[in-house]
Amino acid sequence: MRELVSKGEIMKKRRSVIALLLVAALTVVLGGCQDGKDGKADSSDTASSQVSTESIPTGEPVMGGSITVGIPQDIEDSLDPHKSVAAGTKEILFNIYEGLVKPDEEGNLNDAVAESHSISEDGKVYTFKLRNGVKFHDGTTVTAEDVKYSIERCAGIIGDGTPFIESFSNVDKVEIPDENTIDIYLKEADTEFLAYLTVAIVPEHAEDLETNPVGTGPFRYVSRSPQENIIIEKFDDYWDTDNQAYLDKVTYRIVKDSNAVVTNLKSGTLDMYVRLNSTQLAQLQGDSDFTIYDGGMNLVQALYLNNAVEPLNDVKVRQALCYAADRQEVLDMIADGKGTIIGSSMFPAFGKYYMPELADRYEQNIEKAKELLTEAGYPDGFELTITVPNNYQQHIDTAQVLVEQFKAIGVTAKIQQVEWDSWLSDTYADRNFQSTVVGVDAAYLTGRALLERFTSTSSKNFINYNNEEYDKLYQQVKASTDENEQIELYKKMETLLTDDAANLYIEDMACEVVLRNDFAGYTFYPLYVQNMAKIYKVK
Repeated sequence: MRELVSKGEIMKKRRSVIALLLVAALTVVLGGCQDGKDGKADSSDTASSQVSTESIPTGEPVMGGSITVGIPQDIEDSLDPHKSVAAGTKEILFNIYEGLVKPDEEGNLNDAVAESHSISEDGKVYTFKLRNGVKFHDGTTVTAEDVKYSIERCAGIIGDGTPFIESFSNVDKVEIPDENTIDIYLKEADTEFLAYLTVAIVPEHAEDLETNPVGTGPFRYVSRSPQENIIIEKFDDYWDTDNQAYLDKVTYRIVKDSNAVVTNLKSGTLDMYVRLNSTQLAQLQGDSDFTIYDGGMNLVQALYLNNAVEPLNDVKVRQALCYAADRQEVLDMIADGKGTIIGSSMFPAFGKYYMPELADRYEQNIEKAKELLTEAGYPDGFELTITVPNNYQQHIDTAQVLVEQFKAIGVTAKIQQVEWDSWLSDTYADRNFQSTVVGVDAAYLTGRALLERFTSTSSKNFINYNNEEYDKLYQQVKASTDENEQIELYKKMETLLTDDAANLYIEDMACEVVLRNDFAGYTFYPLYVQNMAKIYKVK
């Protein structure tokens, strides 16, 4: 464990900004019967990060070429898109796989493997007309059977009955009325289910998706060298000829030492790096060889609290921790003040669901925190363990700041750094922890995903939050087909999480992307992804 000494010392420490991709994201609300022939679903009031640059390269796009992208760690996860968990894995797979629909940078859901879709008036039947001639990367043509297999696999209809994706537990059956049509029948109406159909379509005949992903996206998987690189190449038979990848090859090069990132960029070993820390950013400012793209990371970073273990099972204790924290100081210490302070399990890109006022719910108040601890029976404080994955430096740095802040209320906190796989198994799956600093980010364009994990019966509810009113609100929002009603119900759920201090919510972290000026086209998405198909070499 490393002790926090000063802001200056922290800022010198290496840190890479990356977060766990667990689940969540924006909003696309649908109701009644909607035709998807225009290829878009309504995404009103959603927001994606804005690009702020010093000098964006100009010039005509060039077809071809290669790029090397630095990533802070190897993929420690399955390459099977229905099983992968980590953000770093999913942002690579985004370029390899597509669903029946596909998100764009504006938060729209565009038809992809499907050429059109419609939703029954009762919200229980989703019908897709499949696009002709879509090919998998192995050269085979996508069939209705492949789509049926993919959906049934996610729903647990194939296998042991356990859904790979929780929201797919609502799938009753999948039928093929003809060779170009898929009907997905739901057990209960769900006007937000379309967002989950961005899930990857995989070939039924695939033998080993764990190590050999086969999709329909603009890039195909080539190889992986553990602890060295992952390589993808342009798929020449990509169905969307208007949006084919410019680049022939993308190499994801693993750079574990954050101190080496800038050196590798300036030497030409790397062309691009996502989520620069403040030290790296300062070293690159003013370098005419690079452009810095400034946006938001679209995640909920928090001190996640196990609501089922003492003393965190007492709401007053959890509230005390929230009052003890100075979140602006956290941002100042670890990111030069960049980032957006948040107060619940939503972040600004959620648009209409986001409640900025919740960020002010627990402004630092040491005396209030001490009073709550005394009322809870801990006048002298208590000991707290903060478990943090050891490969996510900004989360470690955040924990260090909190350790120092908690001393003011008598809470003696220590940081337990663990390997990523241990975090996944012990902390996330087995829930064997007191508290942990991670980030939960966008996986699907739906307002539900971030909030459903905190229902008492959710397998993703790793903090063991249990509130009967919250569960009832969730059931109401699932049954609702009225957009305005859904918005109000989601906001009530967010407010409960805040009032109950389910977690100590901190920020949506800033995202600084550096790209060599030989390239252009970087685009921020309202999801935690990197669309490499949009990046091109400049003539």
